[in-house]
Amino acid sequence: MVKSRLEMKNISIEFPGVKALDDVNFSTTTESVHALIGANGAGKSTLMKVLSGAYDHYTGDIFIDGAKVHIRSPKEAQNYGIQIVYQEVDTALVPYLTVGENIMLIDTVSNMGKKQFMNWNRIHKRAQEILESMNIHVPSKKLVSELTLAEKQMVLIARSVSQKCRFLILDEPTAPLSFSETEELFRIVRDLKQNNVGVIFISHRLPELFEICDEITVMRNGKFISKEQIKETSINTVVEYMLGEKLEEQFPKYHINIGNTVLEVKGLNDKEKIKDINLHVKAGEIVGLAGLVGAGKTEFCKALFGASKKVSGEVLINGNTLKINSPYDAVLNGLALVPEERRKEGILVQETVATNLSAANINKFTKIFSFLDFKKEKTSAQELIKSLGIKTPAETTRVQNLSGGNQQKVAIGKWLISDAEVYVFDEPTKGVDVGAKKDIFELIAELAKRGKAVIYASCELAEIIGITDRIYVVYDGEVAKEVETKDTTEEELLFYSTGGK
Repeated sequence: MVKSRLEMKNISIEFPGVKALDDVNFSTTTESVHALIGANGAGKSTLMKVLSGAYDHYTGDIFIDGAKVHIRSPKEAQNYGIQIVYQEVDTALVPYLTVGENIMLIDTVSNMGKKQFMNWNRIHKRAQEILESMNIHVPSKKLVSELTLAEKQMVLIARSVSQKCRFLILDEPTAPLSFSETEELFRIVRDLKQNNVGVIFISHRLPELFEICDEITVMRNGKFISKEQIKETSINTVVEYMLGEKLEEQFPKYHINIGNTVLEVKGLNDKEKIKDINLHVKAGEIVGLAGLVGAGKTEFCKALFGASKKVSGEVLINGNTLKINSPYDAVLNGLALVPEERRKEGILVQETVATNLSAANINKFTKIFSFLDFKKEKTSAQELIKSLGIKTPAETTRVQNLSGGNQQKVAIGKWLISDAEVYVFDEPTKGVDVGAKKDIFELIAELAKRGKAVIYASCELAEIIGITDRIYVVYDGEVAKEVETKDTTEEELLFYSTGGK
C-alpha cells in the first residue's frame, strides 16, 4: 500500500472578536497515529474542522501527496478520504435508525432522488461485513438508541471506514469510555493504522496519547508550537509546550477546619441504577465519589438534584429533611449541580456568557415587575469573568464559541452567584486541559474555604486523591467502600472500583 501525506500550510481563521488560528502548519501521513494537543482554546478542534470542511472561511492551503486540494465543505473533505468523529457522538447519529442504516447513511442519502428501491438486506449485509472486518460486535439491525456511548463511537468509526477513509480525526474519543472500552478503541486504531489509514487523535489524556500515538503536534493560542516523535519527548515537556511555562503543582494546598454535617443522604435509590446509597458531607469538606464509567456516579448526582424519576430515600441539609421532586426544588433548597454533559445540561450554548452566568439565580437581576436589570447582570458577569479567568472577548460572546475549559468555568460560575450550601461536581474536568483543571481545582478549594459542602464525582482517581478529604467508592450503583483520602492509594480505589471485596 502506498503511504499518503497530508499537509496544511499557513492556515488562519477568524471569528467575531477572535483569531482562532494564526498561520498554522500541520502535517501527517497514513500508517501513523498523530496526537494533536493544546490547552482549551489552542485551536486544535478548529484546525480539524477546517480539514473536515466544517469551516470554509479560512485562508491557507491544504495538500494531499503534494497536490493542492479544495476543501470548503464536509462533502469535499469526504471525497478526499477525510472523516471526523466528534466528541458528541449523539449529534452525528440518527437514534431511531438501526446500526446498519447509520453506517450506510452517507451512501443511502447520496442515492436519494434516484428512481430505485432501497435494498435493505444489502445495506445490512454490507454494514455487517464492515463491523465484522473491524471486529466490532454490534448487530447491524439493533437501534442506535439502544447502544452504549462506546458502541455509538464504534458505529461512527465504522461509517467513516465504509467511505474509503484515508485520514480519520478522533476528537476526545476516550472521554466517555471505560478502561476496557478504551482498550477496544485502541485496538481498532492500531488496525486502521495497519490498513494504511492515518489517525489524528485529539485528547487531553496525555498518558493515553503516549501509549497509542507515533507523533505529537502541540498548539497554543491558535499557533503551531512544536511537532515531535512521541518516543523522543515526555509528558512534562509536552505540558510545558501547551502552557508556555513550567508545570506547577496542580492541586491547591489548603487547610480547612471541617465543620458540622451539612448534607446527609439516607437510602437514596432511583429504582434503576443506584441502590440505597448513604453518605454525608460536612461544612468545608470535599468528598470524592470515585468509580469507573457506568458505576452510577452520574445517576446519584442526578437523583440527589431531583433530575431522576421514581427516587426514594431521604436527603437532609443542616438537619432538615428536604422534598426534592425537581431541579427547581433542589436549587431552592441550596443544592447546585455542575453536570457531566456540560453542553447538553450545564450551559445554554446559544446564549451569551452573561446570560449563562445569571441563569441559575435570575431573581438577583430582576427589577420591579420582573424586568431584567441588564446593567447589573453585565457588571456581575464581568466580575465573574475576571475572577474565574474565563477567556472570552466579552460577556456578550455566545458560550458555544468558547473552548471546553472556559465553558466549564461558565457552568461552575453560574452557581457561585446563587451561594448554595452543597455543590455537586460530576466529572468537572472532562475534556479540560491541565491549565484549566488547575483553575477548577482552585475554584473548588475556594468553595470549601467558604464552608460549603462539596461532592466531587470522577473516574479520574488521581484527581480524587489530589482534591478530596474523604472518598466513597461506588461500584454497580452501591457504595463499596468509604475511606479517608490520606489513608488510601489509587491502587486501593481501583480495587474497590472494579468490585474487589
